[in-house]
Order: sequence, then C-alpha cells, then structure tokens
Amino acid sequence: MSTMIAGVEIPDSAAAAAASAFARRHTGPLLFHHSSRVYLFGRLRATELGLEPDPELLYIASMMHDSGLFTPFSDAEQRFELDGADHARQLLQDHGFGAAEAELVWEAVALHTTPGVPARMAPEIAVTHLGVLVDAIGLGLDSMDADAVAEVVAAHPRGDFKNGFLQAFVEGLAHRPDTTYGTVNSDVLAHFVPGFQRGSMVDRVLGSPWKE
Repeated sequence: MSTMIAGVEIPDSAAAAAASAFARRHTGPLLFHHSSRVYLFGRLRATELGLEPDPELLYIASMMHDSGLFTPFSDAEQRFELDGADHARQLLQDHGFGAAEAELVWEAVALHTTPGVPARMAPEIAVTHLGVLVDAIGLGLDSMDADAVAEVVAAHPRGDFKNGFLQAFVEGLAHRPDTTYGTVNSDVLAHFVPGFQRGSMVDRVLGSPWKE
C-alpha cells in the first residue's frame, strides 16, 4: 500500500525506492527529510498552480537534488548541483528510463538553485524548484493549507533546519569554492568561510588577456 502524506501519494516504484535509499545513504537525516519535504511541498504547490508533474520523476529529482553536497560524482571540480544531476541521470538509466526522462530529471536537479529559469520549463523542473523554495526560504508558505504543512513537517521534521542546512552547504562546498562562482552558493561561503572572496564577472572581464 502506498504511503500518503497530506493527501500526497509517495511513489513506490523500484526507481523511487532506489532514489530514497540513495538519499539516505549519501546524505544525513537533515537533508533526507528536506528532500522528502521538497517533494511533498512541491506537489502541494503544483496543485495550487495547476501544474501536473510526473510524480515518479518529481520524486526522484526531489530526493536526489542535494546529493552532490555529500558525494561528488567525479574527481573533477564541478557545481554540486551537477554532481547530484549526474547521479540522478545514472539512476534513471540504470532503471530503464529513456533518455528524455533522464535528461528531464537531470535538468530539474541541475537547475534547482537557479533563480527565474525553472518556472519557465517543464513541470518537473518547475515544481522541484518550487518545493526547494518553500522548504528553504518559505516562499509560498503563506498560501498553503496550514494542516497540510503541519502533516508534512510531522512526517519529516525540520529540527534545527536553518542552521543545519547552511552548515551542510559549507561542508559540501568549502573544498571547491571556485564552483560557487555566479551562484547563490557563494552567499553561504561568503558568510561562513573567513577569507573567502567571491568571483566577480567584472574582474574576469577587466582581467581578461584581451589588449584594449
């Protein structure tokens, strides 16, 4: 029997179970519960907005969207969002999904921290982003049913989420600070890491080798 939380069904396919297991294995409880809430809040917001994402694909994207903070995909330095996206695409391929579905989830994970863009893309991409915004910064929370929100949080507690979430970013990014250039992730390192200097597009342009 499928699990229901706040009227939202949790997918129980083999791929969904694998994504959940991956999140449990490669992130801590705080990010596992966060990822679960991202799916649930995303579904609730999608209903409000008339969006109809594929529940299984949305669940996989939600559960794996922060996995790159803990398990870099390769030795090459890359944004944590890309690490998580690569993991998610591989999981879908391993479970027999087609290229289009795998790329859709890849984009949902890769773009989940990018302001403005996901809302104009496929429902799975837009709703992953919406779920992140609700849980991370409370965007849209005031329009949601209070009982549904309480049920989600009871099932997946926040605890000291604000501080723990930011600390997870510091731990996942401090060893690859250059990957935060041009992203919201640089905000975290600028606040918490002494001596961190944000990369600047202005500096890059003015410091380029062109002789003008």
